[in-house]
Amino acid sequence: MDIEDVKEYVRCKLDVFTPNCELQCEEIGDGNLNYVFRVRDVNSGISVIVKQAGVTARISDEFKLSTDRNRIESEVLLLQDKLAPGLVPKVLQYDDVMSCCVMEDLSSYTILRTALTDEQRIFPLFADHITTFMANTLLLSSDVVMNHKDKKAAAAAFSNPELCEITEDLVYSEPFKNHNSRNDVFAPNEHFVEKEIYGDDELRLEAAKLKFQFMTNAQALLHGDLHTGSIFVTEKETKVIDPEFAFYGPMGYDIGNVIANLMFAWSHATAVNARTEYVQWLEQTIVDVVDLFRTKFTALWDASVQDVMAKEPGFRAYYLQNVMADSAAVAGLELIRRIVGLAGVKDISSIADEHDRIAAERVLLTAAKRLIKNRNEFEAGADYIGALKQAQHDVNWKTGRENDEQTSHIDYMGR
Repeated sequence: MDIEDVKEYVRCKLDVFTPNCELQCEEIGDGNLNYVFRVRDVNSGISVIVKQAGVTARISDEFKLSTDRNRIESEVLLLQDKLAPGLVPKVLQYDDVMSCCVMEDLSSYTILRTALTDEQRIFPLFADHITTFMANTLLLSSDVVMNHKDKKAAAAAFSNPELCEITEDLVYSEPFKNHNSRNDVFAPNEHFVEKEIYGDDELRLEAAKLKFQFMTNAQALLHGDLHTGSIFVTEKETKVIDPEFAFYGPMGYDIGNVIANLMFAWSHATAVNARTEYVQWLEQTIVDVVDLFRTKFTALWDASVQDVMAKEPGFRAYYLQNVMADSAAVAGLELIRRIVGLAGVKDISSIADEHDRIAAERVLLTAAKRLIKNRNEFEAGADYIGALKQAQHDVNWKTGRENDEQTSHIDYMGR
């Protein structure tokens, strides 16, 4: 649909606008896949979002996609609103003929990536909100809580092979292959990537193991693309959007994505010499996301677990340890793929000074390798901050910079 089509569509299909309404419509989509329109009645101020799925991705016509992803997104949002009330936008209508979803307009909110990268805003409640969302939507959709037949039926209903293939390619395969034409490496770091990523046999082996775990471990219903560009925020509220990549997979994929994208925000902040209070909040938020998730997951497990064998002493600790190890590995994969692969992030690409960007990328890639190779070591939030600080030290040392133990993390970036 074009703008005029969308205006006519909402007049005919929705009962939220009056017959004599004066509608304004604009296409606001900035993602890689779909078309997103905001429609507003000038007189009443009432507005909605119309999201339509096309048969190819906006990022590249190479990606041929089923429009069923719009059905999956709509149904997942409805389910997530039951599991984690108030943390996703309200769905008003899904239309399988036009492959579009009409939902609550969140224009009074800000995309988290924009708020962090452009505005350096602090959101004191974010860690609490996002960990509630992850603990509830992941654990409550898993075999330890759901009736096993119902869970298997849900896994079939949310089978999402085309979008899973994109993840398998862009996250788990292409960033580790130097002959891949879709990779987009920052030119001054090409030699570093060739040596540290393409040339690291151990790293590529671990990525292969993780790829097949992603493809075969139908653990819980994932959002599937839970980065800071898929989260709307205010100082008091958080809304998770765009679960079109949703499918049944390993819990750590969602958790690791949140952690990695907070690391991107942290890296940007240190590179541009952001104020100390903001950098400290980002570090504490990374810690809190890990630690609060563990606490909430444990409490929800005790309150909700149904499977008789899942109640065996020691099983909860075993299960959670595997989830956290996978989260660390996914955080590493996300760091690598956003720096090396096709779909980069503004946090890194907007670092204007070339030397600062070189250092920022090398620090994150160095930390990523440790997250993947030593994933079983990452149990608490402080472990992630330790990995970042150690990576700063290592990059500093390898590039011949002086390392004063009393120097701040901002100074480590060469500022």
